[in-house]
Amino acid sequence: MIKGRSFIIVVLVLLTFNACRNSSGRKAEFVFPEADTIPVSEAEKLSTEAIEDIARNISSPVEIANLLQSLAVPFSPDYLASSIDANKQTTSFDKAFTLGVLGADLGYLNMYEKTGSSIDILSSIRKLAEGLKVGQFFDFETIKRLSISKSNLDSLLFISIDSYTQIDRYLRDNSRGQLSALMIIGVWIEGQYLATQVMTEYPDPVLRDRIGEQKIILNDLLLLANPYCSRDTEFGELCRDLQSIKEKYRDVRITYTLGEPVTKEVDGALVVEQTETSVVDMTDEQLAGIIEITKTIRNKLIANN
Repeated sequence: MIKGRSFIIVVLVLLTFNACRNSSGRKAEFVFPEADTIPVSEAEKLSTEAIEDIARNISSPVEIANLLQSLAVPFSPDYLASSIDANKQTTSFDKAFTLGVLGADLGYLNMYEKTGSSIDILSSIRKLAEGLKVGQFFDFETIKRLSISKSNLDSLLFISIDSYTQIDRYLRDNSRGQLSALMIIGVWIEGQYLATQVMTEYPDPVLRDRIGEQKIILNDLLLLANPYCSRDTEFGELCRDLQSIKEKYRDVRITYTLGEPVTKEVDGALVVEQTETSVVDMTDEQLAGIIEITKTIRNKLIANN
């Protein structure tokens, strides 16, 4: 079963990347760069380098679902974006963003083994993928069969995640990177909503820290979206929404210390892993602001869809 201490698009590679960009290497604090000081060329370069890792770890809604299970948080259908109607998604923008949102919901359903309930979402995902002309990368029949039979959860999760990874790669390779960015942002928005809503009902220090750490990931999403923010009205509004969330994270402090590298054998090869510890300093007021802005923006975005 897929496990991980991070969630919602965040991956260790990206965390390490952000850590290495700080100066001391011993101990540092993450601070948002000012939006108007990020050259478009830098954003484009970062998105090219980072997006492979982001796409490969688009399983992160599965990871937070795994965390919630370990915290004994019960499944709730109320967290799902059930109001979305795939038939009403008329633009490529809407289809790509909604594909990401429903991908997060699919991961949540599958991780809680609510696979029978995922058939409707699978049908919507198929329709959206075909609308973007990437349906060939989504193995709908196999995923549907595994969902109904509940025979192999690991295979179901792998195929679902791999389908999204292939869609992402195809979009970027065919000069449709803005749709890839939208899909990833949709996953993050829905996963962030899931985490923050659970936090209101089942407060937990581990989940609180995971929410706080999204300050780092949000920065990468902003850099990823930056080249497209002036593309059209829809993308511009989405970028402003992300900036609104960023403002709520402004005074959240994250300090981390890189530890000694650890060498271990994986499949017969030696792999060096960087260890680190982090501390999230976030007040109750800051957390409440993040929860509220996330709910407002997520509900607005799915209402528009």
